[in-house]
Amino acid sequence: MPWARFIYNVATHQKHTKWIAPLLVLGDALLCALVIWKISYTEIDWSTYMQQISLYISGERDYPSIKGSTGPLVYPAAHVYAYTLLYNLTDEGRDILTGQILFAGLYLSTLVLVFGCYRKTGAPPYLFPLLVLSKRLHSIFMLRMFNDGLAAFAMWLAIWLFLKRYWTLGVLIWTLGVGVKMTLVLVAPAIAVITLLSVGLTRSVCLGFIALQVQWALGRPFLTKNAAGYFSRAFELSRQFMFKWTVNWRFVGEETFLSREFSVALLLLHVSILALFTLSWVKPSGSNVFRFLQDTIQGRQQKVVLSNTFIMTAMLSSLAIGMLCARSLHYQFFAYLAWASPFLLWRAGLHPVLIYLAWALQEWAWNVYPSTNASSAVVVLSLALQVFGVWVNGQEVDKKPAVGRKETRTQ
Repeated sequence: MPWARFIYNVATHQKHTKWIAPLLVLGDALLCALVIWKISYTEIDWSTYMQQISLYISGERDYPSIKGSTGPLVYPAAHVYAYTLLYNLTDEGRDILTGQILFAGLYLSTLVLVFGCYRKTGAPPYLFPLLVLSKRLHSIFMLRMFNDGLAAFAMWLAIWLFLKRYWTLGVLIWTLGVGVKMTLVLVAPAIAVITLLSVGLTRSVCLGFIALQVQWALGRPFLTKNAAGYFSRAFELSRQFMFKWTVNWRFVGEETFLSREFSVALLLLHVSILALFTLSWVKPSGSNVFRFLQDTIQGRQQKVVLSNTFIMTAMLSSLAIGMLCARSLHYQFFAYLAWASPFLLWRAGLHPVLIYLAWALQEWAWNVYPSTNASSAVVVLSLALQVFGVWVNGQEVDKKPAVGRKETRTQ
């Protein structure tokens, strides 16, 4: 039938994304306006953010002393600067509507970046509707105004810059995102491998140094006051997570969830899966991981031009691996996963019908509140499907000499 062939053509040919993406952005803009207009704002952390910023503006620089009604400040310094701007733009946090409008703009800006990244990797049009349909994602941005929205924007902007081969700018934006919320550290392993392959050891180390310097510069006002206090709050690694808020591992039971053994097991699993993926991430170099490291250290490793699909698959896989092995995910963490999952499910080689089914199950699980044994199991299984699906079916080997290619830009 002609209409069936037309629908199939629109759903599968990447050329149609030129008009599908703008229409979806326009439709989502209307949906954002409807959400703000019709759905009541939910107070969770916004007032606490504003209380903390009030203390900062009043001159407090001792990080452990910066607190709000729901607890202490537990994010790096870029969070403080970003919400200081929002504090000033929203009448010290009292103008909730303006805040929601600003976050709607942030959401739509991130969506445009996501569409751009998907188009640059040749993702099929049938994935695009999944990028605008998440109830939980709209809630995170416009009804909660969590800082995860800012970090997610930084992550996707960094991915887009890496796809454009703007390595320095990409690392700069990524580390600014880490300065908002350290969840973006989960992408670091992939960034390290990608830059080693693309620009070599010396420049890769320089990019790492830039990232560290940015973090030092962001935290300097607090480091001079109480360095230990800043690091213990902003980059706290020993935090004891509360079982009642977990979205992912509820089904293992509270005793197991809180045990040190479970924490260590997840850490070992994380390292093991990253090692497994690294075996394939270095394949574009034309050698195994041990030879790659040896040649890189000795300066013999030839730079390669990685495909856009390889870069985005590696970065989003690194994110998904970290989330799979995280002891506790909270609802706002879906800001990072929602736009990554359709791409990872596609790279896992699933049939479009199965992609939509897996997406729907994951969306359901992240909207169950409080989480249940069933919903938390679905969250974990969905992440496992994306991670190991990519490992089995989505590895792309792509080796091209870098000499003379435009993709080697390092601005």
